Amino acid sequence: MTTQTQPRTKIYSLWIIILGITAIILISAIPLFVVQDSEFGGADGLGAETVATLAPDYNPEWITNWWEPPGGETESALFALQAAIGGILIGYFFGYLRGKQKGRAEINPSPTDET
Repeated sequence: MTTQTQPRTKIYSLWIIILGITAIILISAIPLFVVQDSEFGGADGLGAETVATLAPDYNPEWITNWWEPPGGETESALFALQAAIGGILIGYFFGYLRGKQKGRAEINPSPTDET
């Protein structure tokens, strides 16, 4: 009779996660302190400015929005909803992969898992 044992969690994976989060925080924060007197902004208007300098006779009026949100709050809410849906999908994908890997490990246990 075989007994099923839970696979041991790898302790170094916790350190890798902590190291990764620390690296992300440092990569995000260092430019705020190193680069002085600068504005960090998006690239929303840069595309239109580049097109205007490259092709001054270009008419961007051929495309318009079919719906414009009634206010800034609605636009922010839609952006937050989009981010939440993306986070849920990414979390589901990684959870699915982890469950699939765990299921395979339960079906075919490796010899190192047995104690």
